Amino acid sequence: MTPAKAPRYVFIGGLHRSGTSLVNRLVNMLPGAGGITGAPVPENEGVYLQGAIPHTAQSGRPMHFATNPDEHLTEHHHLNTLATRQRLDHDWDPWFAPGLVWRVEKSPVNLTRMRLLQQLFPTSQFIVLLRHPEAVAASTAAWVDTPLPQLHDHWTAAYAQMEQDLPFLHAVMCLRYEDIVADPRQAMRQIAAYLSLPCGPASEDITDGNAAYRDTVRMDDMPAAYARRWGYQPGLVTVPLPLQVSHPLRAVRDATVAA
Repeated sequence: MTPAKAPRYVFIGGLHRSGTSLVNRLVNMLPGAGGITGAPVPENEGVYLQGAIPHTAQSGRPMHFATNPDEHLTEHHHLNTLATRQRLDHDWDPWFAPGLVWRVEKSPVNLTRMRLLQQLFPTSQFIVLLRHPEAVAASTAAWVDTPLPQLHDHWTAAYAQMEQDLPFLHAVMCLRYEDIVADPRQAMRQIAAYLSLPCGPASEDITDGNAAYRDTVRMDDMPAAYARRWGYQPGLVTVPLPLQVSHPLRAVRDATVAA
């Protein structure tokens, strides 16, 4: 009897309010993919359900964690051990349905842990979420006592660090919230192709949450200069940008872009 293949992990990460929960929901609609369900933790985030990587009330704080050097975990981290991997698998296993091809784990802090997670799970893949920095800052302002211009700077520093991590990752796709809400069905096709899964049912229409922040503070020149790298301009303007995806197999890359 041929043993069943072990499921692979797809890790979703991004700054808070960037669309990680939205993409988690979309991926969970694909046949063969499934996330953590019924967990007594915020947003069914796996970071709260494991004891391998310490996570306290000071960890993963919105608009703080992504620029904290202690939360940037790479292949050089002391937790890059077999014991860490085994503990993660053990702690997460009860929360996933059996028989999955892909286990979907969504925690914003994955944004700064991708290099360590890849080392622990070499066949894992990553989805990074971006959203206009003005919208991210405005939507998280109620959670933090930080002026909006400083939140724009945090966005810039967070994704500049993420971009430095990208060359170390075998399989990663960067999705923009604005592209997803503009065409959810295309986003579903792209994600399905990236994970080599059938697309399954069409996704529902999604309301563009950026509209609620049209009168928010605009970015200053320095964060705006970097944000243009991702197609973002002051005044919540988003311009078209080719999908950024890497994968060891050229056929998967081409299929994802073609979708």
